[in-house]
Amino acid sequence: MLIDFHTHCFPDRIANRAIEKLSFAAGGLFPHTDGTISSLRDSMAKEGVDTSVVLSIATNAHQQKSVNDFAASINNQQDIFAFGSVYPYAEDALEELGRIKALGLKGVKLHPDYQSFFVDDERMKPIYQEIGRLGLITVFHAGWDYGFEPPYHCTPDRLERALNWFDSPVVAAHWGGVNCTQEVIERLCGRDVYFDVSFGYCMMPRVFAKTIVERHGAERLLFGTDSPWHTAEMELRLLNTLELSKTEMDAITHENAKKLLSL
Repeated sequence: MLIDFHTHCFPDRIANRAIEKLSFAAGGLFPHTDGTISSLRDSMAKEGVDTSVVLSIATNAHQQKSVNDFAASINNQQDIFAFGSVYPYAEDALEELGRIKALGLKGVKLHPDYQSFFVDDERMKPIYQEIGRLGLITVFHAGWDYGFEPPYHCTPDRLERALNWFDSPVVAAHWGGVNCTQEVIERLCGRDVYFDVSFGYCMMPRVFAKTIVERHGAERLLFGTDSPWHTAEMELRLLNTLELSKTEMDAITHENAKKLLSL
């Protein structure tokens, strides 16, 4: 079984425009789908992915409702689990978190760079506390983002502080932080936080990936691709070089995700 905990797709009417914009901002990153839900499903069938978690981001207050309505429209809790999002500075952010729960979505995606907040900003406490009260999963984009200039808003030192304000599961995407490997190892390994392993292929040196598995534990890692930017085959190529046991590989590829999603 293979569960991809980190994918993206968009409503059909804006998918092409969104993919073009994101690809350009990241320096011409190549997409492996066209950004639609049907293209994601085609990719899943080709790559042997059984279930995908689709992550959307509300980049302003006006997007919250439409982003979460789209997530609810594709969320069948079989082959697709869609997470919602809130814009942290929206006046109704706390109420929208409640609506995310009512829509049957199991988590929220927050992208501190796109949403212009530092992950350890004290003003985020009410958001994190409400997420915890509702029992939702939080996925953060972590580390650098190639579409932005420094300073980056979710570095390991900042996330380490923010974790103290959570009492519900937190996932730090991209092996705990894009281009922040040493700091991830020093500050986040061993903490009560999951890492997804998306966007690791050709980005995460094998020696550091092995160190993260050893120090953080396979039980805190989640398979992910960051589709449309990487594929399952790409990420499995990296994992298959780490000399993992079957128990460790099963944990990463599906068992941990099944527990988080209550499958």
